[in-house]
Amino acid sequence: MAEFFSAPAFVLWGAPTSWSEVIAAGLALAMVGCNLREIHWGWPLAILSSLLYVGVFTQARIYGDASLQVFFAVIAGWGWYQWLRGRRADGRSLEVTRLSRRGAGYALLACAVAWPAVALFLRRFTDTDVPWWDGFATGVSLVGQFLLGRKYIENWLAWIAVNLVSIGLFIHKALWLTVGLYAVFVLLSVAGYLAWRQRLHRQQRLVSL
Repeated sequence: MAEFFSAPAFVLWGAPTSWSEVIAAGLALAMVGCNLREIHWGWPLAILSSLLYVGVFTQARIYGDASLQVFFAVIAGWGWYQWLRGRRADGRSLEVTRLSRRGAGYALLACAVAWPAVALFLRRFTDTDVPWWDGFATGVSLVGQFLLGRKYIENWLAWIAVNLVSIGLFIHKALWLTVGLYAVFVLLSVAGYLAWRQRLHRQQRLVSL
């Protein structure tokens, strides 16, 4: 089974694309589609995709993203529970909402701290040749995943930033299928933000009636 996942499915621009990368990309696309529509089944798809990407990124020496996929697989269980059973502080079930001004400040601060912390760790303890790019994608993704789990609309803005940086990172690593996947992710993240903003406006109109 391991040999199948590591075997090349095809070659893109001279670089072999493994079956692991093909399957992980397909699962990730389905996951984002579910997230966009607030369908909770996106979380188990996230677990499967993340576990496959651990191997893909480790082989490419993108250790921050490889470690991040392990975190994603774990936090996806938390996110799944949040979407099924999570509550706001006032006891209401989770629905799409915006961060408060203070919450947005905390989110930006978390990104500002996580990026250099992860980058310096990767530079010191791994042989990665892209610690700062990898560190940005990893650090900001941690914040984005928390915001997604709690249905804050700003999660899509975090993913837009992560996906744009990741495109450059994966071009450098010749992971061409994943480059295409993350280009689609940028578009889906924009679509997700617009869809959640529309849903948020609809919720606000219902409350005002």
